[in-house]
Amino acid sequence: MEPKEISAKLSVSPQITPEDVAKAHDLGFRAIICNRPDGEGPDQPSYAEIEAAATNVGIETRYIPVAGGMVADTDTQAFATALRTLPGPVLAYCRTGTRSATLWSLAEAGSRPLPEILGATKAAGYDMGGVVRRIANGGKTPTDKADASYDIVIVGAGAAGIAVAASLMSRRPVLQIAIIDPADVHYYQPGWTMVGAGVFKPEKTVRTMGSVIPKGVHWIKAAVAAFEPKTNSVILDGCRVVGYRRLIVVPGLKLDWNRVEGLVQTLGRNGVTSNYRYDLAPYTWELVQGLKSGRALFTQPPMPIKCAGAPQKALYLSGDAWHRSGALKNIDIQFMNAGGVLFGIKEYVPALMEYVQKYDASLNFFHNLVAVDGPAKKAWFDVAKPDTPRERIEVEFDMMHVCPSQTAPDFIRVSPLADSAGWVDVDQATLRHKTFDNIWSLGDVMNAPNAKTAAAARMQAPVVAENIIADIGGKSAAAQYNGYGSCPLTVEKGKVVLAEFGYGGKLLPSFPRFLIDGTKPSRAAWLLKEMILPPIYWRGMLRGHEWLAKPEKITAA
Repeated sequence: MEPKEISAKLSVSPQITPEDVAKAHDLGFRAIICNRPDGEGPDQPSYAEIEAAATNVGIETRYIPVAGGMVADTDTQAFATALRTLPGPVLAYCRTGTRSATLWSLAEAGSRPLPEILGATKAAGYDMGGVVRRIANGGKTPTDKADASYDIVIVGAGAAGIAVAASLMSRRPVLQIAIIDPADVHYYQPGWTMVGAGVFKPEKTVRTMGSVIPKGVHWIKAAVAAFEPKTNSVILDGCRVVGYRRLIVVPGLKLDWNRVEGLVQTLGRNGVTSNYRYDLAPYTWELVQGLKSGRALFTQPPMPIKCAGAPQKALYLSGDAWHRSGALKNIDIQFMNAGGVLFGIKEYVPALMEYVQKYDASLNFFHNLVAVDGPAKKAWFDVAKPDTPRERIEVEFDMMHVCPSQTAPDFIRVSPLADSAGWVDVDQATLRHKTFDNIWSLGDVMNAPNAKTAAAARMQAPVVAENIIADIGGKSAAAQYNGYGSCPLTVEKGKVVLAEFGYGGKLLPSFPRFLIDGTKPSRAAWLLKEMILPPIYWRGMLRGHEWLAKPEKITAA
């Protein structure tokens, strides 16, 4: 007997024997629920035998038999009542444990988020994909009919979602496309670095969602709860069902602020800020202007994160402001990086190191932020240098800019679309799902080994649009993505190191070297960042104009 814990109250197991009951007692279980009908198998112990063994060791029991694949709403209610009234922890069993896990999932449907339920059962080795709609429906049996169906459904209305919708509409305006997103506003997130440096006003980086969704695209203002790729369905919160012929998954990623103990409680106060949030970027500039002396920490968590250069962009622009004000000589700048290098593409490191030296910043590699005490102005880092025992250190600060840990959204990680790490599993060239051939993904949520940047999404959107149009026409993939990403590293106000690269770290410059040499800081690259890229985003990328983003065609071998 090897019970699998699903919650603090319940573990599930395949069929147990009377001898296993004593083991269950030794493991601390105080109650047993049998979900397997007597006589289902020739060598199966009866419930009476299990009950007698349990009575001998002081364990309570319940008999809630469920035929395989036939969990009724009344069974769920009986299971929920048993869990509520029995002493815990409880061990539930059936032939394999699946019926017990299913009963728990349906019983908890009204009190736990769907991704949490799917994650708990998945971690225990049980797939609840077949009852997703029932869980989303509060544990009760819903209709299997879709509430609406479309040629193409897009999950997510961030940069990648709006861009691919616009690219598709520009190619085939008659397509019935729906985009699903609960947000009221759409952000130009690359601009938040500039807000944190006092260059942009925050309102320059935000527009209403309705104003950016392409004309003719249906907007379903709702959150996605789960996917049913075998039935070509997306399940929304509240158990509404949206059907599709083809699906594009682009919900972005999750900023996991709660990963760092004490961080949520102190963000936006006590000198703790982040350019990764619209409402906090102005506070960054407020802190930079107000700091005249002391220690400033800039943190970077383990990869992957979106815009991997953003943590050090904040450092450089803050250092430049202190340099210009004369305060730099009194400020101790510390870059706390969980990784082992300043930047992953070596060609750009020499230029960046010049600014590290200019601002007299200390580079602390393999330092991962794990806890913050804002009022005490203290932070704790786990230091995990190669071939060295992990240690935890305490660092005092006067200002701290935090980059949060980042993961795929919960509903993606527990879905059948995800790889073992939780990201949508795609072919890195065509961006088509490796298992479900009518699903594509782009942007930050998929697992191609590229940098997660808005520039990458700008290149990916036309590739996906081309390949979907080809698929509609019964043809094979027509375009391929080369891994392009761009990171305009704002090393000082007025100069940018324009990093552009693709798969394997290959340099992929967009401009002739005499115009912009990306390996060196330049005024031209700053003008691109400040003046040209925002209108390219709002008026080009989000409207299906593929400026600087024509898809690379797949040529016959």
